[in-house]
Amino acid sequence: MRNGDNTVMDFQRSSGVLLHIISLPSNGGIGDLGPAAYEFIEFLAAAKQHVWQVLPLSPTGYGNSPYAGSSAFAGNPYLISLEYLVDWGWIDRGRIEGLAGRSGNVDFGQVEQRKLPLLYEAAGNFLDRGAHDPELSSQWKRFEDFCSAESNWLTDYAMYAELRRRFNTGAWTEWPEAIRRRDPKALAKVTAEAGRKLAQEQALQFAFATQWTNLRTAAAQHGIRILGDVAIFVNMDSADVWTHPDIFELDEDLKPINIAGVPPDYFSPTGQRWGNPLYRWEVLAERGFDWWIDRIRRSRELYDLIRLDHFRGFEAYWSIPAEEETAINGEWVKAPGLELFRALEAALGPLPLVAEDLGLITPEVEALRLELAMPGMRVLQFGFGDKGAHMHLPHQFVPGTVAYTGTHDNDTTPGWWATLGKRERTAVEALLGPMNDRPTWPLIRAAAGSVAEIAIVPIQDLFEFGPEARMNTPAVPDGNWSWRVPQGCWKPQVAAKLAALVDVTDRDNDPLFVEKTEEYATKV
Repeated sequence: MRNGDNTVMDFQRSSGVLLHIISLPSNGGIGDLGPAAYEFIEFLAAAKQHVWQVLPLSPTGYGNSPYAGSSAFAGNPYLISLEYLVDWGWIDRGRIEGLAGRSGNVDFGQVEQRKLPLLYEAAGNFLDRGAHDPELSSQWKRFEDFCSAESNWLTDYAMYAELRRRFNTGAWTEWPEAIRRRDPKALAKVTAEAGRKLAQEQALQFAFATQWTNLRTAAAQHGIRILGDVAIFVNMDSADVWTHPDIFELDEDLKPINIAGVPPDYFSPTGQRWGNPLYRWEVLAERGFDWWIDRIRRSRELYDLIRLDHFRGFEAYWSIPAEEETAINGEWVKAPGLELFRALEAALGPLPLVAEDLGLITPEVEALRLELAMPGMRVLQFGFGDKGAHMHLPHQFVPGTVAYTGTHDNDTTPGWWATLGKRERTAVEALLGPMNDRPTWPLIRAAAGSVAEIAIVPIQDLFEFGPEARMNTPAVPDGNWSWRVPQGCWKPQVAAKLAALVDVTDRDNDPLFVEKTEEYATKV
């Protein structure tokens, strides 16, 4: 977005890697904010990378999608490092022995059954000793300050998390009537009954925030910025909708009237029925977009750069009647995007936002992005099909672009290459030269050598992993979000290869790539 002098914020020409935290090869069966994360920072630094892109860090619910979190403000407790809690004195080392190791994909059921109870145990130990133990006294003071500073969301999130556990469901519309409607007497009773459990939830959020801040500090010391991800919509089964039902399209029984999704597209012939409740934008506007201001302020605390998922929904969104089983019978409804972002700028100042402008992008969406001076996204894998997708080819990029070989929703580049027909393969080789069935590094070089402001490579592509390493398949409900980097992948020769590429392409254009662009224009 623009600075006060109406110039575009400087995102700095740089390159980076997309790796979700849960994909790190950490101890405990799931990636976390412990030693493996710092090993990855060292790898990025050796590779001369200056951006680490992560997926949303929210607590997840059914399906384990980071884009269907149970809070737009809280951190995922699964990402807390038990190893560092041992170092802090919250739990004995012997208690965490025998957990799953650093290898293999995430088994979320095992994480819930084995790691989560230890996290609550550690939080309980901290609550018992923190106020009186001299070794924990400074941390206890920071905990009290954290609870005060984050009270606008923390208290309600802790209550939601405890009720979700008590009733064994995050579907708050199925809770007892007084609680789902947030009757003050009913909530006061829960507070009186479950004060310690609520404090445990707050302690875990403090632990997450502390470990995340420490990791960001380490990244910054190496000149690495964190590019975070904010989903436009929130999950129906979330603390946000339960706490603020008035800003969502709910009926008198607190059930969704219309829900979010996208119409039929490249990924699905029936569209995607996401199920998120839609905002009552008129109510938010009357309130000065206060909830969104709080949300983006929180995101600024977490990230250096912020990717806005489904940016086109800020101009117009696909509204699906909640009773529909697919997304086919929806309609486009206008959103107050410009008014919202002007309110955010007025409250928070210039914001380092990136627009995820993939999919069906109309001139109105593009006009909004340009008016707000946000970089957009381009994905090389999309560019070699029909002519309408040629905007994703690197010689079509403009400087205000974040370029990717693929995203978390795409197959890995080797997996993508294996599915291409002869025509698409011919187009790829006309631009990038012979592939010899090794397409990944030519695409990485094309992204890095373009005029894009930032070039991002999914970690799977750096190591040329196949489709077994795919993170997510849109519109497929199962088998997603569990992939982890194999242990021992941070090999110095891969870092050196990426660093050498930075040395070659650290200019406005890679001259070798410009020659290929001219050749491509004559062949295709």
